[in-house]
Amino acid sequence: MTRSLDLGCGPHPKNPFSANEVFGIDVMPHATPNIRTADLAVEPIPFDSDSFDYVTAFDVIEHIPRVVYLPARRNSFIELMDEIHRVLKVGGLFFAQTPAYPHAEAFQDPTHVNIITENTFPLYFDDRHRWASSYGFKGAFKVLSQEWREFHLLTTLQKVPAPA
Repeated sequence: MTRSLDLGCGPHPKNPFSANEVFGIDVMPHATPNIRTADLAVEPIPFDSDSFDYVTAFDVIEHIPRVVYLPARRNSFIELMDEIHRVLKVGGLFFAQTPAYPHAEAFQDPTHVNIITENTFPLYFDDRHRWASSYGFKGAFKVLSQEWREFHLLTTLQKVPAPA
C-alpha cells in the first residue's frame, strides 16, 4: 500500500506515481476528507512522520517565502524542506515542478517569492553538500534527476537518512 501527498493540490491532488492512497494539502479549505488545510509558509505539514512514499509539489514551492518574520526570523523554505523530509519514509521520493531561473516565468508572477535554480536542490538539500544545514536544515536527499520541461525545472529527490 503506497501513499502520496500533493502539496498545494487545489481540489484534486495529483498522483503521478500511481499511489494507492492520495492525500493533499492546500491553503484553501476543500470539502474532501483526504485534503487538509495548511499554509505551508508558516505551518508544518499536518501529517505524521514517515507516513508517505511520495510527496509532490506542482507549481508550489516558488510561492513559499525564503524568509518570514513572525515576529522572529524564520526560513520558511528550509522549514518546508525539513517537513517534506520528515513526512517521507526513508527511500521515499519528493517530486517538484517549478518555474525556475533564468526563465521569465520564474519572476513574472508577483506571488513567486522563491526563485529556484538548477543548483538549489543539488547544493543546498542534497546528501553531499547540504549547504542549507547552515540555515537549520536537518534532512538530506539524494538527487535522482533534474530536467527542464520548457520553463519548469522538474526535480526528483529521494529521502536518505540525515547525517549525524
